[in-house]
This record gives sequence, structure tokens and C-alpha cells, in this order.
Amino acid sequence: MPIISNSNYQRPKLLFNRHLETIIPGITRKVKNLPDYERVRIDTPDGDFLDLDWYKTNSNKLLILSHGLEGDSHRPYIEGMVKRFHREGWHVIAWNYRGCSGEMNNTPRFYHSGATQDLSTLVDHALTLDIPNITLGGFSLGGNLTLKYLGESKRDPRIKSAFAFSVPIDLKGCCHEIDKPHNFLYCKRFLKSLKIKGRAKNDKIPGSVNVDRLMQVENMYQFDNVVTAPLHGFDSADDYYAKCSAVNFIEGIEIPTLLVNALNDPFLSESCFDQTKFQTSKNVYFEMPKFGGHVGFSSSGREGTYWSEDRAFDFINQH
Repeated sequence: MPIISNSNYQRPKLLFNRHLETIIPGITRKVKNLPDYERVRIDTPDGDFLDLDWYKTNSNKLLILSHGLEGDSHRPYIEGMVKRFHREGWHVIAWNYRGCSGEMNNTPRFYHSGATQDLSTLVDHALTLDIPNITLGGFSLGGNLTLKYLGESKRDPRIKSAFAFSVPIDLKGCCHEIDKPHNFLYCKRFLKSLKIKGRAKNDKIPGSVNVDRLMQVENMYQFDNVVTAPLHGFDSADDYYAKCSAVNFIEGIEIPTLLVNALNDPFLSESCFDQTKFQTSKNVYFEMPKFGGHVGFSSSGREGTYWSEDRAFDFINQH
């Protein structure tokens, strides 16, 4: 499939570096005139729950959206995509990972970049709705989750297409990238939130998290070694990265899928732009805009949409 190197994305002049492109959309964007949604809770096979927001229409098409690390179903990039597709008559489900909906989940586990069991549970639920055309969309961690899910094994033929933006397809490389000095503020923000959740998890299920070690964590690699790996059955952070990086599942994807990673994304390592797997893939379109930051891609598009939202809809509409 094509390697799309001549992307037409143009960043706003005021967002003149990758950090502004990343930060400003996340803190200043307010998505107006969102449709109403219904909060739905579904059970997981292991006795836990997932909370999802369902934006309904009278349609035969459904978009399922997966958010990024320490995000939720109401991040601006999620709501912007909801509005873009719902305006075109689509059902949209924006789901929250375990512990991300405002209520701590019931089991010792959290969520992670490769937890496709939960995405599978959600998709299975969606398939019971008798909607014949389903598209998956993901951002950052949710993009890795989406790509891994699609590449693991054959999926229901009702899943027609997918898209993913700003995806850390090489988890080890990206973890070390986030831990570099130029990403200090992002790393500090993630760790502050994750430590609060780790404490809350241990309060609810004593002994599930080694809080003493958690409080000593100083970077994301250490967090994955201390919390993510042991909590989810991996031998170490490196074992987790090796088994869950989406780059290892690209060639198994059997539906038209758009992957967009900005070349100036501060979170992504150089390994995330290795084209080898994509040159042999039959179904994944890999687009690499020069700009965009991490889950940025801000622009004044049709009716206030961002470039990423129009790009995703146009790709899905073509396929």
C-alpha cells in the first residue's frame, strides 16, 4: 500500500513548533454543539466494566473511538471526531478504558497499550447491535490498541475500515523518547495522574500495586516496570513493549487502514517512521505529514473541524 509522504497538512502559523502544536489544541479547543449521548456500561468477562458514550443516529454505520494515555471519552480530539462523523449520520461510540471514566474499575488490572481484550469486548457488544458497517479509530495509545487488535487475527467482516493518529507503534522506542529531557513536562504530567490512580487502585484492592515503589518512579519506563508489567502479566517493561507494539501486527491487518504520524511528533521515536512493514502491507496507508505534533493537526476545516477529522472521514468514505 502507498507510503503517503506528500501530505497536504499545513499547520497554523502561530503554532510554529511541535510543542505548541501538541499543547495548544489540547488546552484551548472546545468542541461546540456536540450531540447528546447515552452513557452505557457493559460487563467484561472477568467481572469488570467498561463505560462508553454512545452518540446515536438512524444509521447503518458505526465509529468506535479509542482515546490516548490518561485520556477519556471527552478529550477534544475525541469530541471533534465524534462531531465530524455524527454530522454525516454515523453512530459513534467513544469508550473509556478501565479506570478512565471517573470511577475506579473493580479488578486489579488497569489498561495498557496492548489490552485488546477490552476492545474486543466492546466490538463484540457493538456487533450485537446489528449495524453492518463498523469503523475503528484510535489516537496515540488508542491507535496502538486499534492496530494491534486488527492485526492479531481475522475480524468480523462487518468491521470495514480503520484510522489511527499519532501512534507509538514501537512502544519501547517511544517510552524512551518520552523520558528524554525535551518531554519532561509531558512525562511529569502523565506520572502525576498515573500515581494518583495507582494509589486509588491499591486503596480499593490492597496489595495490587506496590505503592512504595510507585512513589519512587521517576519516568515512564520505571512506571511500566513497576506497575504496567506486573499488573498485566508481563515479565518486565521490555516484555510488555515487545508483545504489544503495533508495528509487529501491521502485516496482519486485512482492512483499509489509515495511519497518520507527524514527523515532528515529540512523543514518537525514529523507529515509528520505519517504512519496512508498511511497504509489504496490503492494507495500511502510512501518511507522514511534516507537521502536526502529537494528536494536534489543528486547522480551521469545514465547520470548525480539524484537518485530522476531515482526513479520517474522507479516507473512510473512500473505502
